[in-house]
Amino acid sequence: MKNACILAIDQGTSSTKTIVFDQQGQVLAKATVPLKTHYLDGGFVEQQPEDIYQNVLDSVRECLDTFTSTGGDLSQIKTCGISNQRETFVVWDEKGEPLYNAVVWQCKRSVDVCQRLLAIDSLQDQITASTGLIIDPYFSGTKLIWLYENNAKVKTAVDEGRAYFGTVDTWLLYKLTQGRKYLTDHTNASRTLFFNLHTLQWDKELLERFGLSKLNLPEICPSASTFGESDFAGLFATPLHIDSMIGDSHSAAFGEGCFEPGTAKATLGTGCSILMNIGQEAKPSNYGMMTTICWSTENRVDYALEGVIVSCGATIEWLKNEMNLFGDSRQTEAMAISVPDNNGVYLIPAFSGLGAPHWDMSRKAEISGLTFDCNKNHIVRAALESIPYQIKDVITAMEADTGLSLHELMVNGGITSNRFVLQMIADLLGSNLVNRGQPDVSALGTAYLAGLQADLFESIEAIKKLNAQQVNSLPPNVGTRIEQDYQGWKAAIGRN
Repeated sequence: MKNACILAIDQGTSSTKTIVFDQQGQVLAKATVPLKTHYLDGGFVEQQPEDIYQNVLDSVRECLDTFTSTGGDLSQIKTCGISNQRETFVVWDEKGEPLYNAVVWQCKRSVDVCQRLLAIDSLQDQITASTGLIIDPYFSGTKLIWLYENNAKVKTAVDEGRAYFGTVDTWLLYKLTQGRKYLTDHTNASRTLFFNLHTLQWDKELLERFGLSKLNLPEICPSASTFGESDFAGLFATPLHIDSMIGDSHSAAFGEGCFEPGTAKATLGTGCSILMNIGQEAKPSNYGMMTTICWSTENRVDYALEGVIVSCGATIEWLKNEMNLFGDSRQTEAMAISVPDNNGVYLIPAFSGLGAPHWDMSRKAEISGLTFDCNKNHIVRAALESIPYQIKDVITAMEADTGLSLHELMVNGGITSNRFVLQMIADLLGSNLVNRGQPDVSALGTAYLAGLQADLFESIEAIKKLNAQQVNSLPPNVGTRIEQDYQGWKAAIGRN
């Protein structure tokens, strides 16, 4: 089908991006609309469910206006894909009314719940064996348990079988189809602590142990599926098929071309998600990684190991907003290279604890190695260096788990504009970095999946050929003191 276009919606934590792609993966129109997040006392992080839905509609409307104003015809758009912020969830009643605000993935309200669950004999082992995850506030399940225990409205609805749980993809689909469709995909389901990686279904035994056996959960589908159709509140004269839904990090992996075992991507944003495709069999990790779904189609499910790094860009924002060390994050590259080395300074960015492979939710951030001959540039450099060091920790663990050696790492996200960070990652890993220069790879991934489901692409091989045309490779430097510096990082992070 020539001249066909794909609408891709990337609903993120801070904004929703909507992009119209052509069949070559080129951007024809784009709009980004900010989304308000409420940061409350006690580490609570919430969003308004209706705000998320309206934010999506606003973003789609702006994108379509841009598309038509430049000569595009809405009839060219044949399918739609949605990627979404992961782990954030909404609970609503039988009338479609939210019972509480959306609880965002960053929320730390369930730390005490996690401590209690960890004390239950064999529960952690059961959770890891079934879901591939660990007991941690990062995942949806522990925060839902907190809501059940602390909000009478939610508890009553759950106990009476009137509570409907959904991650952001499910909530959006429910709203876009006026309540006709209640579905999710493998990737989003795999982030909840409720999903069995082996049966690809909800784990009834775990739900029973959590006290949530009466909770309504959506039907689970492959990431590339016909989920329903919507006119997007009248923006389309004819309803548009929604042919993919997928978590944003998984969508980025598909957009980057993580199609074979050993291929990996790192999304460098507020935090960092590193996904390595491990093939079509779930394998446990012995080194602090999560096992999860990479992506799926109707005839194929690929699994992944994931390393979640909690603070990357968030560390830089803290230095800017709270410490006033610079006015624009783009200044940090020049500040870092203005000093010859880190002068023994290390910043452990445990502002919300440490993620993979350490998983220490109680760890606090710290700066070590300061002397009178240090200045703010050393601190900025240490903050930037903490990103490659954490990635090295994760990749080392993944290689140990899989027995595979990483030959190249595909990178995307806002921090990829920082050449200092990228070169240091390449040097530390001793591997090429591949940066396609596509800032919206999560949107691209869901567009590819929707196009695959709608027969706009013949196969994954055809998508692979498209990706091969857009490669920018950064090789590692040799002969640097990077290994010595990394040993200093390991010593610093090993101290408590």
